[in-house]
Amino acid sequence: MNSPLIADDILEQICDALAGPGWIEIPHFLDSATVLELQQLAQSRRDQFNRAGVGREAGHQIRSDIRGDSVLWVEDDDAAMRSANERMALLQQYLNRTLYLGLHELEWHFASYPVGAFYQRHLDQHREQDTRVVTVVQYLNPEWHADDGGQLRIYLDDGSHVDVTPYGGTLAVFMSNRFEHEVLPAKRERFSLTGWYRRRPV
Repeated sequence: MNSPLIADDILEQICDALAGPGWIEIPHFLDSATVLELQQLAQSRRDQFNRAGVGREAGHQIRSDIRGDSVLWVEDDDAAMRSANERMALLQQYLNRTLYLGLHELEWHFASYPVGAFYQRHLDQHREQDTRVVTVVQYLNPEWHADDGGQLRIYLDDGSHVDVTPYGGTLAVFMSNRFEHEVLPAKRERFSLTGWYRRRPV
């Protein structure tokens, strides 16, 4: 593919991981300038964020005991965001061509976790709906340290878990129907771009 947006070896690593263990953490997926640009974009639109809820449609509720983040669904109205969308479209094409996943679209949003906020253990697929196939998280936190907290904890098939620290530029990718996960509280506000590659409903 030879794209300047995602190196070929990174595409291969993601594909191999999803076909095998089902998840991968890639440090420095985004360079520091891109991380800062996307974080600043999110911060500039802070008044457009809404508290995230749980459940679907009529049952959608704000539950601070379950999750404490606020979200803003992304638009294609900014150069940084257009580049981010193009980058993820390339990954979608590669996964479809290599793993035949039938990915139709990416739905994703900015997520902001204030100090102390968390998201309890959950699965990204809704009950009786399998349209979410692959979860992607890009972290937008310059100069983050491990003791700042905010780790993504992924529960593995063998009952163990791994923690992904939200260092700026890190990408986490995993199969949406396979791994329960949670977001641990942080000592600083924590930003990410989070979403799901979806297939069309059957």
